[in-house]
Amino acid sequence: MSVKAPIFLAIDTPDLDVAKAWIRATQDYLTGYKLGLEFFLAFGSQGVKQVREMTDADIFLDLKLHDIPNTVAGATRQAALLHPRFLTVHASGGKAMIEAAVKEGPEIEIAAVTVLTSLGSDDLNEIGFKSSPLETAVELAKLAKSAGARAIVCSPLEIAAVRQAVGPEILIITPGVRPVSEKVSDDQQRTMDPKTAIESGANYLVIGRPITNAWVHGPDALRDRAASIASELS
Repeated sequence: MSVKAPIFLAIDTPDLDVAKAWIRATQDYLTGYKLGLEFFLAFGSQGVKQVREMTDADIFLDLKLHDIPNTVAGATRQAALLHPRFLTVHASGGKAMIEAAVKEGPEIEIAAVTVLTSLGSDDLNEIGFKSSPLETAVELAKLAKSAGARAIVCSPLEIAAVRQAVGPEILIITPGVRPVSEKVSDDQQRTMDPKTAIESGANYLVIGRPITNAWVHGPDALRDRAASIASELS
């Protein structure tokens, strides 16, 4: 397909050869690849570089930095050497922390994570947040925008409210996306199908297991699954 779907495939595997096979099978259909903690702890910066060398797709480095501003600044400087398009920080780390990341990664689109898609209202209350996931996500998104973040990560259920709060210039990246054609039982609580998520105002979707679970049937099955989900957005 000439236009790739606005999807980042979550590369969650401790096997670098498998990760590369996933990329080879799907890169004609997807915008880019999300390299998270499991990947980064297994392969480090060299793994990220190997991915960059094999594809011109965008890299979403999902490290969810959350520490004092000085530490996050230093981590962002190191991440910048890997030239990802996006780097995630936790919005709950505060304005000064986000500003530190933005300052040290001017060529990176700092993406602030609001409320994890695995958390529901009871979970937020348990850890001390008194507002609902929706209200919390919106307030954190506004904070992140004021600190210079160029993207917001939120669940599909908060897309419309976050878009209204931050305006059209901020990118919204949405995990917790589940195709209509498949029900996946996992730890995601606040989910939506791909087309509805884009129509709600998301710019990019993060999808992992609904695509990578097809790997058990081989590369062709994985490719066909990626193509099928991408076609839902055409």
